[in-house]
Amino acid sequence: MGVTTVTDVRHTVSADGPTESRVPNPLSPLSTLFRSDLGGHEQVLLCQDRESGLKAVIAIHSTALGPALGGTRFHAYASEEHPEDAAVLDALNLARGMSYKNALAGLDHGGGKAVILGDPEEIKTEKLLLAYGRFVASLGGRYVTACDVGTYVADMDVVARECPWTTGRSPENGGAGDSSVLTAFGVFQGMRASAQASWGAPTLRGRRVGIAGVGKVGHHLVEHLLEDGAEVVVTDVRTESVDRVLARHPRVQAVRDTEALIRADLDVYAPCALGGALDDDTVPVLTAKVVCGAANNQLAHPGVEKDLDGRGILYAPDYVVNAGGVIQVADELHGFDFDRAKAKAAKIFDTTLAIFDRARTDGIPAAAAADRLAEHRMAEGHDA
Repeated sequence: MGVTTVTDVRHTVSADGPTESRVPNPLSPLSTLFRSDLGGHEQVLLCQDRESGLKAVIAIHSTALGPALGGTRFHAYASEEHPEDAAVLDALNLARGMSYKNALAGLDHGGGKAVILGDPEEIKTEKLLLAYGRFVASLGGRYVTACDVGTYVADMDVVARECPWTTGRSPENGGAGDSSVLTAFGVFQGMRASAQASWGAPTLRGRRVGIAGVGKVGHHLVEHLLEDGAEVVVTDVRTESVDRVLARHPRVQAVRDTEALIRADLDVYAPCALGGALDDDTVPVLTAKVVCGAANNQLAHPGVEKDLDGRGILYAPDYVVNAGGVIQVADELHGFDFDRAKAKAAKIFDTTLAIFDRARTDGIPAAAAADRLAEHRMAEGHDA
């Protein structure tokens, strides 16, 4: 195949950490892998194909409920000395999150995630994606891949030429197409549940919702909210994304950046870009009473969920409300039916309410309640 497998992970992680998986005290990827509180992963594959320039990480956290399912992230990591360490840590963190997400989504899948290192606009090629597909195929179905940040339906069509365990493909190639449609729908259901818990009615009518990131998922969420009668404020690092929303929906307002958004007068804050949106700087200045968005790993470090709870801010756990996309790509494996997948994504409303009820009963933050419910289902899977 012209493929080289790399299995040595020995560098020390940069103090800055990866974009979406910062930990309080920097750890090496290997120590993270074997720490039960941060890792507990079953398998990690480091991949390198010199001919295409591919450098990738595939992390399988759990197969207790079935084959690991999770997207492929294509991202240039900021760490100057060891971007590969940042990528490994990100893959470990994201794979673990997928185990919890798939468990609470009611899917018969464990959690996995892949990261391809580099700027997709500069290095993504057909040859590179085919090499990546061969690596996924080498796992023999233990990991099923799909789209994530930096990868798209057309990319999965290429990967699928080498790997049958690929979902998120185009309808022309037997797939479900863009999973962001049901991701946004699921987030909206989580937001409705949050409104029910906070204000007594499952609607955002008359509420002011701020969306940070109006890309693949965020612009669909805007439409759901406007149809429900909400007032919407947006921001995005890409001005063209904001311009697209404003051109389509003149009623939507825009602010210059995320810092301005979180300080704005909001009822709901929806992080829909990269992770780490909720940290020691943002939580104290949030005006919103609800946080519910599509971004993965919104809590920058353990303890943030307690800070939110202490301020009386209801946090809808990200991996619960953004599960619509993985529900869609999982359905594709059985012959995609949009109505069937949408009906399953609609259950995110009930799951979110159940988590809020468990949190009240146990006297814990909603994020902790979600973890307990997910861990219970995974434990049942191990025992089966």
